[in-house]
Amino acid sequence: MGAYILRRLLLMIPTLLGIMLVSFVIIQFAPGGPVERVIAQLTGTDVGATARVGGSAGGDLGGTGQAQGQSAGDQGGSSKYRGAQGLDPEFIKRLEKQFGFDKPAHERFLLMLKNYITFNFGESYFRDISVIDLVIEKMPVSISLGLWMTLLSYGISIPLGIRKAVKDGTRFDVWTSGVIVIGYAIPGFLFAVLLIVLFAGGSFWDLFPLRGLTSDGFDLMSWPEKAVDYFWHLVLPIVSMAIGAFATSTLLTKNSFLDEIRKQYVVTARSKGLSERQVLYGHVFRNAMLIIIAGFPGAFIGAFFAGSFLIETIFSLDGLGLLGFESVVNRDYPVVFATLYIFSIMGLIVSLISDLTYTWIDPRIDFETREV
Repeated sequence: MGAYILRRLLLMIPTLLGIMLVSFVIIQFAPGGPVERVIAQLTGTDVGATARVGGSAGGDLGGTGQAQGQSAGDQGGSSKYRGAQGLDPEFIKRLEKQFGFDKPAHERFLLMLKNYITFNFGESYFRDISVIDLVIEKMPVSISLGLWMTLLSYGISIPLGIRKAVKDGTRFDVWTSGVIVIGYAIPGFLFAVLLIVLFAGGSFWDLFPLRGLTSDGFDLMSWPEKAVDYFWHLVLPIVSMAIGAFATSTLLTKNSFLDEIRKQYVVTARSKGLSERQVLYGHVFRNAMLIIIAGFPGAFIGAFFAGSFLIETIFSLDGLGLLGFESVVNRDYPVVFATLYIFSIMGLIVSLISDLTYTWIDPRIDFETREV
């Protein structure tokens, strides 16, 4: 097993390199960029949805740049940046140097990799804060959403899926399948809006808070009061996120158990006089849960990092999903690539942990004898 783990860890290096390279190349062909963003702010043409995020890049250079642009208004001239006509070319060069665009693309990529190896992610272009501090600042929200949504989804869907497999074809199975299909068909963000209208001071009841993870005066509360307040704020966002994942994992659990129940070893176990519970949880459970475990890392990583953007926006939760979206829109490349790098590493590690869990559940699986 040690050799397999080592091979997987070594394989992560080219995988991570490929992810970063492909993403870097795509970014080079994307229209706009941080220089254009600053120019748009200076000329008053920045009308993006996240234009409010302006910060350090538009500070000292921005203040002097506007004056220099006005004084150089008669110079005219052409520029490779849209909207830069009339701005001092020297100011544009200083902007390029600040953002690192005075170097060729391959040099910027190699420098980025060199820094990322030591987890030196630099500072955000448009926020006066280091990237790692920014990620740490936003992470509690995403941890809360991803962790509790995953626990809720699997905690309900696995027992329900097992029950549906045992009661396959009965009225219970038919009615629960109908509810599950409806839940799967409803988009999470749409269900979130419905919950707000019903339970968060919309047209009906005002039972749950609408914004944030904590209430005003949270620091002054006792520990029991803090726990209640924290989970009270999480109810609506977690329910909104869990509805789709709940449906998928329930049907996956049911189908997996049905497939195992029909196999010969189950018939043999029953013929030996074992109770249905012993057959189900002593023999079927370990084999049927393999496919569920295989989907767990993807479900968790998706909920943790990427799947909560709309929910974060609707409930005013400032987490990693919203941060990633704003960083892409604002061309805040240090944040974009740093979060991609961190998330990719965590995804690869979680995938390895999932494979190792296979061997714990079913010792018959031996990755040592397989090629990576």
